[in-house]
Amino acid sequence: MKRSWRIWVVFAICLGVVATAMAWISFSALRLDRAETVARARAALEENVRLALWRMDSALAPMVAQESVRPYFAYSSFLPVDRAYGRMFNPRMPGESLVPSPLLGELPPHVLVHFQFEPDGRLTSPGIPTDANYKLAVPRYTKPLAVENAKIQIDTLGKLIDREKLLAALPKKNTVPVEVVFSPMPITPQQFDAQMQQRASRQSGNRGQNEFDARTQIVAQQSLMQNTANFASLMQDTDTAGVLMTPLWFGEQLLLARRVTVRGQEYVQGCVLDWPALKKWLLEEVADLLPRADLLPAAKNGPEDRQSRRLAALPVMLVPGDLVPSTGASGSGLSPIQLSLLVAWACMLLAAVAVAGLLVGVLRLSERRATFVSAVTHELRTPLTTFKMYAEMLADDMVTDPQRRRQYLQTLRAEADRLEHMVENVLAYARLERGRTNGKVENVALGDLLDQLAPRLSERAARAEMLLDIEIDDTTRATVVQANPSAIDQILFNLVDNSCKYAAGATDRRIAIVARASSLPDSKSADKIEIRIRDHGPGIDRTTAGQLFNGFSKSATQAANSAPGIGLGLALSRRLARDMGATLRLEETDGEGACFVLGLRATAQM
Repeated sequence: MKRSWRIWVVFAICLGVVATAMAWISFSALRLDRAETVARARAALEENVRLALWRMDSALAPMVAQESVRPYFAYSSFLPVDRAYGRMFNPRMPGESLVPSPLLGELPPHVLVHFQFEPDGRLTSPGIPTDANYKLAVPRYTKPLAVENAKIQIDTLGKLIDREKLLAALPKKNTVPVEVVFSPMPITPQQFDAQMQQRASRQSGNRGQNEFDARTQIVAQQSLMQNTANFASLMQDTDTAGVLMTPLWFGEQLLLARRVTVRGQEYVQGCVLDWPALKKWLLEEVADLLPRADLLPAAKNGPEDRQSRRLAALPVMLVPGDLVPSTGASGSGLSPIQLSLLVAWACMLLAAVAVAGLLVGVLRLSERRATFVSAVTHELRTPLTTFKMYAEMLADDMVTDPQRRRQYLQTLRAEADRLEHMVENVLAYARLERGRTNGKVENVALGDLLDQLAPRLSERAARAEMLLDIEIDDTTRATVVQANPSAIDQILFNLVDNSCKYAAGATDRRIAIVARASSLPDSKSADKIEIRIRDHGPGIDRTTAGQLFNGFSKSATQAANSAPGIGLGLALSRRLARDMGATLRLEETDGEGACFVLGLRATAQM
């Protein structure tokens, strides 16, 4: 069609508008989905950070508590039993009984050395016995290697800090407000977790800071409740400014230290922690929550966002890193919105392809309709002109010669037959398009069927001054086929009619109809009958053969420059053949002419 491009332009514009709208919707939906995913990831990260902080503080609390409740006299290598409390630092009396300090033997986990700054500034350690007690301590209570390691740690600590520097860093009194409830037994981990959650739930305002304050309260309370007896003894026998251990950073050394005042003399006691090993242990504790986390030293008073990620037990800040990306719930890696958009785009593309296919079909149908109208118009004009002219001449007695009158009448009859055949083909094709068939499939003997059709076919060939030759052997003649007799009649007549029209100028004016039975290699009886209709005309080229069975494919120009017809006979013949379960195809020939093969289903022999 000349204006079909306008239809495609409108289709392209509509498709562009729909695609643009879909793209905008997809972009907005993906942006919201991304924002929601980021928000969920952040929320999950913060929740994991909160749980990790609680878990690490829960793990550190017993260690801090254990160091906090140690009696002040445990920081000497040996203890005089009779005056361990109150008179610990009085001059030693002759004959006194000594017991080893619990800190003289094996060190607790993650502790490098225990230390004590004397009032005069000397730095000592319970792990380093004095000369007088060395032989008593080694090897009965400790090992030489442990003593040497303690000396190395004490020397390193002495070069790093002194008593005054450490006292300046320690609080002058216990600054942690603790609600102490004494119990005869230490609290269980379940009670500890319950108290932590209760503390956190009672807080309001900034959640991170409140979480930190709650964890600080719980760690302090755990420290004071870890050993009630020791704590009570320590409180009764010492004049303490603060008994809780204070964690401090000095360079790369992490210390736990406290002030202890005994009879007006102030001591500084504590321990050096093995930070690399402690860090590794803590990160392993939270590896399931934060597999990429890290721990860094933190200032006591830092920014609020960093303070919320600070451990309560130690001046350490948790760096959570990124969470391991998780896939969708279905395991495909696509979120529900992404999956929905993918399905929507697929549906839109399928709809666009379907509409494009529909437009192509409609345009082709329109073109075929226009071609059919033009071909029919051309085919009707010639016989109508002949009808009108000959009828007027015969009606006005302008033809007086009887032979010429007979010739004119024969011409009128031939044109009427041609018009009748054309109209019959159109009506039959229309019936097939509507799903209606002409007649029904029957079991008929092939010989009888061809005998019935032979006179009409021979007459059509004779009008074209051609000879029809039907060849069938006795076996094939007796074969019963499943066929619609009227459809077979129309198919063979169309094929013979085409041969008469297109092979009219051939030297060999024979039209051969050859029926042969064929069977499968493992079958003893015929299962198929092939009827070949061949002429000796110019044949059919490959370009024309591709559109040979398409209905209404012959334009008015082609009809004017070729044999009469509207290009419907072969398309109708194939449709009739398929309608009764048969086949119709064009067979290649070695020489000149065209050969069509009609395949019928055989059932038995008579």
